[in-house]
Amino acid sequence: MKNNMTQAATKVLTAHVPLSMADKVDQMAARLERSRGWIMKQALSAWIAQEEDRDRLTQEALADVDAGLVIDHQAVQAWADSLGTNQQLPVPR
Repeated sequence: MKNNMTQAATKVLTAHVPLSMADKVDQMAARLERSRGWIMKQALSAWIAQEEDRDRLTQEALADVDAGLVIDHQAVQAWADSLGTNQQLPVPR
């Protein structure tokens, strides 16, 4: 039976990892009944998504700075210093 899914082109990447990390990957692969390659693809996909989110959030923050949407450092420091005291300041906005 022919597989109807179109398989994406792939490229082999190699990395030297500590033996303890490789052992953990193998243990996870066995526990999940998946291949080592599947585990590595999942891990790499999660890391790429995390880095893309980090970059997106950084770009959004820089756009806020460019638009002047910032809070004065002294106001934040005064608020932080007031936490846990009897005269807590409102969150600076």
